[in-house]
Amino acid sequence: MTDTERWVVRQAVNERYGREVEIQDVETEIRLHIDDRELTLCPGFYWTDERGCHFVLSKTGDTRYRCMFFWRIRDRFATGREEYDDIGDCVTTLLKMQADEEARRLTGEDASGNA
Repeated sequence: MTDTERWVVRQAVNERYGREVEIQDVETEIRLHIDDRELTLCPGFYWTDERGCHFVLSKTGDTRYRCMFFWRIRDRFATGREEYDDIGDCVTTLLKMQADEEARRLTGEDASGNA
């Protein structure tokens, strides 16, 4: 991960929460292609929010990124897009999708929007 990528993620996350959030550099294991049998080690970022949501953003190649969030490992969410070519789009979409899911959970709606 470059300093610029780190700065973009830090700015977006800190803006979302209105405070400094600790973002860790991590290594993630990802299947780069659906038919891959082996996992590929990719650099990434990891952080949590104060309500226990975990976020992972991985760099899968030059200007290629994947992301997800989860509360429990069996309760994982993605953005609906396999890969991004802009880290800013990746992190802002991730944060927006998580905020939407959290709001949905607080109102007791199911995935279709029914209460």
